[in-house]
Amino acid sequence: MSRTASPASHLPPPASEPVRIGVSACLLGEEVRFDRGHKRSSFVADQLGRYFELCSVCPEMAIGLGVPREPIRLQGEPDAPRVVGVKSADLDVTEPLHAYGRRMAAELGPISGYVFKSKSPSCGLFRVKVYDVNGVSVGQGRGAYAQALTQALPLLPVEEEGRLNDPVLRENFIGRVYAYRRWQALLESGVTAKRLVDFHTAHKLALMAHHPGKTRALGRFVADLNGRPTEAVVADYGARFMEVLGHRATRKRHTDVLFHLMGYLKRVLASDDKQELVGLIHDYRQGLVPLIVPVTLLRHHFRRHPDPYIEQQLYLNWQPAGLSLWNAI
Repeated sequence: MSRTASPASHLPPPASEPVRIGVSACLLGEEVRFDRGHKRSSFVADQLGRYFELCSVCPEMAIGLGVPREPIRLQGEPDAPRVVGVKSADLDVTEPLHAYGRRMAAELGPISGYVFKSKSPSCGLFRVKVYDVNGVSVGQGRGAYAQALTQALPLLPVEEEGRLNDPVLRENFIGRVYAYRRWQALLESGVTAKRLVDFHTAHKLALMAHHPGKTRALGRFVADLNGRPTEAVVADYGARFMEVLGHRATRKRHTDVLFHLMGYLKRVLASDDKQELVGLIHDYRQGLVPLIVPVTLLRHHFRRHPDPYIEQQLYLNWQPAGLSLWNAI
């Protein structure tokens, strides 16, 4: 029996391996916190470290705050807080942290994702407490370094270590990292209309699991290309592509994609094979089995019955098996 080709083999390969992601240094066990401690994350350091090149960064150390050091906090208006010392009113490191964020956006090179330390006044992405001058919490903001870096790299997939304990958020983040690296590779190879169409085709089913409506709109956008895409068109596609992937894939949408895939097998599967596949997809829809179960059976059937269109798709094969991302959703 013939074998399927490598998924989406027509896409340009990444220019360098492994995929690089930025990581707050304390999450890797480096003793860089204000109290000489660390916040090592075994998932980030050990599991992600097997598949990604982890680029360690501690902005507070980088701007000259040694260890041990006075703790800092966000203070002032939640929309534009300052980063000041908890004890020393004259310690204000807001601008150095902003400047370092902009600098690292350029100097880290082709990173494809970033894992920040939660709750940090420099690195926290979400719901970092903002205080008034009396130490009373008045709202929530974003760490100064994280704010500057994400503004400079708006398409970069970012996440906090704590949120990676959620299987859905973990799968979403890592999926976006790999997708963004493929987008970077396409930009590095030079974007033509055909390459952009091929890129979109390879990701179509993966995108459908995140937001069908926006995926269809993005497909119409690609279909309307005339000649060589301009820089503005390419940038617009990239922003919309990453926006779609930013939506959480749901069990219902994955189910729709699984049945769509099954449609390419309906003429070649025996009735008992069809029944088995339908049953597993319904089991997944009801939360009785994880996504990897129907996906594994679909991979088996497509190995036996290759389809040229499905061979172009990344949906069934985008992630390293060792991360077991679809075993928990």
